[in-house]
Amino acid sequence: MKVHPDEKDKEAHAFYKEALTFLNESGADYMLGGAYALFYYTGIYRNTKDLDIFCKSTEYTKILQCFATKEGYRVELTDVRWLAKVFKGVYFLDIIFDTVNNICRVDDSWYKYTVSTSFEGVPVKLMAPEELVWCKIYVQNRERYDGADINHILLRWKNLDWERILSRLNQHWHLLLAQLLIFQFVYPADYPNIIPRWLFDELMARAHQQYELPVAVTRVCRGPFIDQTQYEIDIKKWNYKAYTIKTV
Repeated sequence: MKVHPDEKDKEAHAFYKEALTFLNESGADYMLGGAYALFYYTGIYRNTKDLDIFCKSTEYTKILQCFATKEGYRVELTDVRWLAKVFKGVYFLDIIFDTVNNICRVDDSWYKYTVSTSFEGVPVKLMAPEELVWCKIYVQNRERYDGADINHILLRWKNLDWERILSRLNQHWHLLLAQLLIFQFVYPADYPNIIPRWLFDELMARAHQQYELPVAVTRVCRGPFIDQTQYEIDIKKWNYKAYTIKTV
């Protein structure tokens, strides 16, 4: 994965190289995600001051212990449910082992499909594009919406495992259907050659079947899965029940 940073980015890339070297030395089993996984799968480069590091919850302690002993670094367990951080000046690592909605928990299955490459000359494993799509499809906040990133992955990466994407999103297939419809709108000339017909037909059939179901007794709002602030009014004032996932 060859990136050619501008002169102003060289300090950031020096940090990335050092941090990734330390990560490998930590012995933790991790995956690189975020902007640099997106760059690998789409060719879109973004200047950023952080790296997104994905790992199982059993791995982040090794990472924090490693960086706690390094000069100039500061570590933080930001949210024990899903996030830790490593800081060095203005640069930092996000150590992600779940998502804020507790849906995309990193487990052993993520490691089966990683892509091996190198970044700044350091060997790394990238999270698979299917997991990248899975995580990003829930980012539909007022402040940040990752739908365009997903569309670019679908457009540019030709080896997507569509059955695995459906498996990941089976519980919330409405979001996948919505994303495919947006993709159809954005890329009308490319859609038929990229999105499998069987997948679109399956999801549309499910959408039609919703009208055959009895009306739900409990009024549920699943909006907080995709935006944790804009749907607060539904739960707090409009008497909708928050849909939660039971975790083990």
